[in-house]
Amino acid sequence: MSAPSSSASAGTGTVTTAVPARLDRLPWSRWHWMIVIGLGTVWILDGLEVTIVGNVAGRLAEEGSGLDITAAQVTGVAAALYVAGACSGALFFGWLTDRYGRKKLFMITLAVYLGATAMTALSFESWWFFLFRFLTGFGIGGEYAAINSAIDELIPSLYRGRVDLIINGSYWLGAVGGALLSVVMLDTDIFPQDLGWRLSFALGVVLGLVILLVRRHVPESPRWQFIHGHGEEAEELVSSVEREIEAEKGAALPPPAGEITIHQRKSIGFGTIAKTVFGRYPRRAVLGLALFIGQAFLYNAITFGFGSILITFFDVPTGSTGYYFAVIAAGNFLGPLLLGRLFDTVGRRIMISGTYLLSGLLLFGTAWLFDRGSLSATTLTACWCVVLFFASAGASSAYLTVSEIFPMETRAMAIAFFYALGTAAGGISGPLIFAELTESGVVGDTVLAFQIGAGLMCAAGLVAAFLAVNAERRSLEDIAEPLSAVRAEKPAGDVS
Repeated sequence: MSAPSSSASAGTGTVTTAVPARLDRLPWSRWHWMIVIGLGTVWILDGLEVTIVGNVAGRLAEEGSGLDITAAQVTGVAAALYVAGACSGALFFGWLTDRYGRKKLFMITLAVYLGATAMTALSFESWWFFLFRFLTGFGIGGEYAAINSAIDELIPSLYRGRVDLIINGSYWLGAVGGALLSVVMLDTDIFPQDLGWRLSFALGVVLGLVILLVRRHVPESPRWQFIHGHGEEAEELVSSVEREIEAEKGAALPPPAGEITIHQRKSIGFGTIAKTVFGRYPRRAVLGLALFIGQAFLYNAITFGFGSILITFFDVPTGSTGYYFAVIAAGNFLGPLLLGRLFDTVGRRIMISGTYLLSGLLLFGTAWLFDRGSLSATTLTACWCVVLFFASAGASSAYLTVSEIFPMETRAMAIAFFYALGTAAGGISGPLIFAELTESGVVGDTVLAFQIGAGLMCAAGLVAAFLAVNAERRSLEDIAEPLSAVRAEKPAGDVS
């Protein structure tokens, strides 16, 4: 085991450390599983939350639900407020995450999410429901910035791609659960109509509390610590993890690959972050924008109007669309689960561009079959599953990409910015474009919706083919050198 290397104690100063290399050379262990469970499982809650709201809209609009609200307000106003909350929460908490640390913020954001979800279950007026849908989104948006940055900084480079993809893809496990849970919770033979929907939200709170208990044991990112003046704590933390893993594996760890020298700093200003992301790394910024916008529009082309399409064109009963959605959601999770390893072995550029292009082309094919009248509700759902199997891996890789291609000091804010932009594009522009198309009852309109989503996904795939960074199995510091790193000369211009 390597001894700590430092030229300064706690506080600011110049520090030489092997912490990044020591973290990256760790074998997979129980400690890493604790991180995955403590941090990654929150996406299951997000998927559960969003799916439940979509499925309870009809019940909330019924007389006797305990809430004076229409279905359109639930899927329209409340959904828009959730998106607005997620965007603003990502940006607000993303800035705090880079400034005050990953651990403080991934505890605070989960607490905000849990409190707002609990208050949603207690809604008695529409304004109360709207307010706490916004605050729920505010918390979950902050989670994306805090969690993705922490995971990528704690997981060894050998496994970073697959772990990040599977964790982000676990959103769809929650979607499966939400779709099936709503069938039970909304059954008035089991629960009164003013209670079932409240219990659905309450269950999310219970699951979140369990995650909160596990998350208490997840440490701060040592990478964040040594840059922000907590070098001794970083060395002590990594040393304790090394001892734990050596005892678990029964073998000594190999020596770390190298060291890095940095000027410690307490915080980074917005101006420096913007100059770094858009001035120093413009091609990487274009890549991030393309990936997020492409996946946002493909997903809205399918998932936003899937229920209307099944009901309008195939006479599927409203109460049965949840089963179809559960199947689609399962296909979404299998993509990152089965393809994730290839992002670390075959490589980022091939897999990101390949999943984007293939899912776009498959959606073009689905549009062609739909236009010909060759599909049934079952076969259309099967086509969607295949499309989203690849699209989900691609969409998850968008989060992976923006979390690893920018310097350590800007990581959470970069994730927040691209997440907010993609969420706004998907949650605001997407519905405005696709709502009328998928609900018109005209085959050509739905075909056009599919083609728009497929075209933007293919365009993003082409951007990735030229601009994606070969980040597989490389340390984060090698992919994007920290702004605080000490070196003789800093390059001018784009270093993508």
